[in-house]
Amino acid sequence: MDAEAWDERYAASELVWSREPNRLVAAELADLPPGTAVDLGAGEGRNALWLASRGWSATAVDFSQVALDKGARLADDLSGGQDGGPDGGPGVTWVCADATTWQPPDPVDLVVIAYLQLPAADRRRAVRGAAGMLRPGGTLLLVAHDSTNLAEGTGGPQDPAVLMTAEDVLADLSGIDVEVVRAERVARVVQPADEHGGAQRRTAWDCVVRVVRS
Repeated sequence: MDAEAWDERYAASELVWSREPNRLVAAELADLPPGTAVDLGAGEGRNALWLASRGWSATAVDFSQVALDKGARLADDLSGGQDGGPDGGPGVTWVCADATTWQPPDPVDLVVIAYLQLPAADRRRAVRGAAGMLRPGGTLLLVAHDSTNLAEGTGGPQDPAVLMTAEDVLADLSGIDVEVVRAERVARVVQPADEHGGAQRRTAWDCVVRVVRS
């Protein structure tokens, strides 16, 4: 999907994603001290907003201006119209740009890539670019739909070209000096509604990669 298609998708509903951060992102990053962060492929900015609420100076980058505008309005609602981010945080900077090519003006402490759906070559550019944003000691966290989710899990995109494994992401980082903290497939329990309006617990499979720049 291109930027125009995503603009249409984001314009068609109040929120495509939840107001809450992705649960894996929140679990992985809860103990990191705040600094500067980039939410790459941020959509409506739920992870950037969560980081800002915890004291981070966050930049949300996405090629959909519609999504970013919705995120900015949500930030304003959460902060009660006051300057700064929710809960008095330093706020979020909203940048409309291509996640595969954009770079911040200065190195950052954290880059989050959550469910960025790209073909392998574009993903590789985005992942390597994200690692290049980091200062020494900075963290890159990627969470994505695992390739095995297509046959073994539930939900998520049905195009294998935009799925990946942790091994794929580590291969994307080949030649870049990083310490691997975590790289594995992770089960995520979801409760999709069935045809009768009830909910059935099912398992989705994600890949999680967390590295620190040396």
